[in-house]
Amino acid sequence: MMKASFKARYEPDKAAAGATVAFNAGDFKLRASMTDATVVNGPCLNGLALAVEKPGFFIIDYNVPKKDFRFQFMNSIRVAEKPLNLTYIHSKGDSRTILDGNLVIDSANKVSASHVFGTGNTKFKYTYLHGGLVTFEPSYDLGKNAWDFAVSRKAYGDDMFRATYQTSSKNLGLEWSRNSKVNGSFKISTSVNLAEERKIPKLCAETTWDFEM
Repeated sequence: MMKASFKARYEPDKAAAGATVAFNAGDFKLRASMTDATVVNGPCLNGLALAVEKPGFFIIDYNVPKKDFRFQFMNSIRVAEKPLNLTYIHSKGDSRTILDGNLVIDSANKVSASHVFGTGNTKFKYTYLHGGLVTFEPSYDLGKNAWDFAVSRKAYGDDMFRATYQTSSKNLGLEWSRNSKVNGSFKISTSVNLAEERKIPKLCAETTWDFEM
């Protein structure tokens, strides 16, 4: 089975679009993605990326114009009878290595951490799901010595409302998204920096359409 998706993004000062095609090859998934830069002014390699994935084990991405590989390996172990999911990510081009981990305590509680090797960039996050509808996500960034907060709520089945606040930058964000297999998905978001004298909101709209062939 082959799956394809089309994504468009619009901001007041720019617009962009991209497409992805993926299909199964035994236990593996093969994927090719491109942006509008690939086809504007004639076909070219700009924005073209290829990937091979074995779900639950690894993903290898290749950025064609940059000739850059990105490796991602996943594993899961049990700690005190709780699943600990680990993800190791390495980008060859910028020699950037990241280790992510999340521990699922129960259906409502999860703790996660992310560390960038060679830097002081380490983040911790606690996720709490209340009543199956409202999610609270406080997080702490050791590098910035700052807290971030997020709260989201499911509504009307496919809709999600989300609010975020970054204490280091004083950036407030609001988002409304809908994920529908029938009518496609969209996301409308706005953000404003409360530290600026002129608090002008930044708007963004995205839409995604998925197809099976």
